[in-house]
Amino acid sequence: MQNIRVLIVDDEEEVGEILSLRLKRRGIQPLVATSGALALKTLADSPVDVVLLDVKMPDMDGLTALAKIRAGFPDVAVIMLSGHADMEAATEGLQKGAFFYLLKPVDIDTLHNKIEDACEQMALEQGRG
Repeated sequence: MQNIRVLIVDDEEEVGEILSLRLKRRGIQPLVATSGALALKTLADSPVDVVLLDVKMPDMDGLTALAKIRAGFPDVAVIMLSGHADMEAATEGLQKGAFFYLLKPVDIDTLHNKIEDACEQMALEQGRG
């Protein structure tokens, strides 16, 4: 898959920057937002294929942001990321439409594979596969 655009949403700027650099090296075009509200604005302005969404954020938690993304941008796959082994949040995120749930620190190979899987799944669902 080529030209994959990913929005990284994490309130910790350093996490967003590191993921951005690592994904860029793999040919993925990253955008970064530091809050749920900024993520929604970015999605409205710049179409992306996948959102990497942190669960724990101060202004709008990841589950709330997930619901808003799924409602407003149904063609965008969402992969939830969390630094906490919170199975309840993982289960709820998957029930609310997240494609997958990964624990931080995330293995970049696993993340890259899940991003590609999410893009393939969305293409199939939209009849482009």
